[in-house]
Amino acid sequence: MTTTDLDPTTGAAAPSPSPETPFLEVIPLGGMGEIGKNIFAYRYGDEIMVVDGGLAFPDSHQMGIDLIIPRIDYLQQNAHMIKGWILTHGHEDHIGGLPYILPRLPRVPVYGGGLTMGLLREKLSEFGIKDSETDLREVGMNDKVQIGTHFHVEFIRMTHSIPDNAGYILTTPVGRVLHTGDFKLDEHPSDGLLSDLPRIEQAGKDGVLLLISDSTNAERQGRTTSEADVSRALEEVIAGCKGRVFLTTFASQVHRIQNILNMAHRQSRRVVMEGRSMLKYAQVASTLGYMTAPDPFLTSEEVGGLQDQQVLFVCTGSQGQPMSVLSRLAFGTHAKIALRRGDSVILSSNPIPGNEEAVNLVINRLYEIGVDVYYPPNHKVHASGHGSQEELAQVLNLARPKYFLPWHGEPRHQINHARLAQTLPRPPKRTLIAKNGDVVRLGPDEFKVSGTVPAGAVYVDGLGVGDIGDDVLLDRVNMSQEGILIMTAVLHPVPHVEIVSRGFVRANRELDNQIRRVALEAVEEGMREKKRLEDIRDDMYGAVRRFVRKVTGRNPVLIPMIVD
Repeated sequence: MTTTDLDPTTGAAAPSPSPETPFLEVIPLGGMGEIGKNIFAYRYGDEIMVVDGGLAFPDSHQMGIDLIIPRIDYLQQNAHMIKGWILTHGHEDHIGGLPYILPRLPRVPVYGGGLTMGLLREKLSEFGIKDSETDLREVGMNDKVQIGTHFHVEFIRMTHSIPDNAGYILTTPVGRVLHTGDFKLDEHPSDGLLSDLPRIEQAGKDGVLLLISDSTNAERQGRTTSEADVSRALEEVIAGCKGRVFLTTFASQVHRIQNILNMAHRQSRRVVMEGRSMLKYAQVASTLGYMTAPDPFLTSEEVGGLQDQQVLFVCTGSQGQPMSVLSRLAFGTHAKIALRRGDSVILSSNPIPGNEEAVNLVINRLYEIGVDVYYPPNHKVHASGHGSQEELAQVLNLARPKYFLPWHGEPRHQINHARLAQTLPRPPKRTLIAKNGDVVRLGPDEFKVSGTVPAGAVYVDGLGVGDIGDDVLLDRVNMSQEGILIMTAVLHPVPHVEIVSRGFVRANRELDNQIRRVALEAVEEGMREKKRLEDIRDDMYGAVRRFVRKVTGRNPVLIPMIVD
């Protein structure tokens, strides 16, 4: 384990505390050096407080994997110490893993905003988790809660791409920790609720020992585009569309979807919501008062009597998901709707890292159909929910932390955030670039990685959770790239070998006979030497592996079997 330790003053390591000196352990179990599956643990003495519990989406090489959730071995091993849980907001990368995580841990109070809790309740109910099995407690911005004896939490509003997004000020026996959560400093947010910068400034004056801050856009200069600018661009694009409009965005973009509903009303278009997650988020947001439809939603069957320029579909598929509404429309597999020339498709989103290929595939297919396609950066129909360099610097300047822990981003984002901090008039005394599983020891005069705990990824594949490992994924990749070759050696009454291959080479009887002969020779030699069946199998595997590599230059997945 290595860490980057930036010290603008002496460059020396932090002094080791005496055994009597109290310290706080800050333990990222997910979300460090990556985008997704965010989860933090704070430990002081025999008490632990946990923050968030998100998921991540698989990369293209993680074949067959549906979702990725963080490992929680550390929490399970210390379950008796967990005193409470706080949630910053309702995005999947912050609460999506909780249906898998919460049932494996003791029932403790879980605090979060109204929309966050509404989305979590809906998610838990889908997994059959009853309200009585959890202890969910709704809080408002600036509310304060006590967790255990040592953790005092104050929620602070931070603007993001979802309502009820919070950072927090954590007061502990060693000092004050300010965690921004996901944020951007939008000066014109859709709901008019600004980030609570005065509270951050006051915390800085009172003394912030550690700042943990969002690094997602640390490479981007300037400020992130306001949601108000996105709304203006979307309305201009929609106003220019002559036929049906199909718009996709993140289902959790409640503010943006509300703006789209208002635009549709102004332009005399009726809205159809298509896609399970889109309908679910809209229902929860509407029930809780975060979304109001000026006109009742219609179904795809009910718009048949309307003219094309009177219809706007809001649908899933912003990330090119194969079964999403937009993907099925692009590939002509939707059961009720078909795209045609004259339609317009708006992608009000950017691909999440790892989804670029899937999104590009959908966009290309849309072009082939002949519809008009609008997407960033060609059109300013999306803005990030994360702050750029000016906003990151503004928070650093207001908080004036002694120590700094860049978070929520890949290593390049964290490191660029750290470098930005060192250019400010009052840089942090020390900055650490931590990794998942690092135990960051924090004290009044101490800030260093003191050890590690288990951390990493748990793969969700269908109904299986954790039964797929990297070895299985490697086999899947190898099979997709090199194919598979199954060798079955029958020893009695007369030794012979059967060969079955898939995805290896086109039907080639001569090559099959050569492989069969090589395998049989290894088997017969093993039988003459009276080797164990396991050894005969391994000899056959090795002989065929060497022969196939020499003759074809390929490395298919080999499966040897012995039938006695």
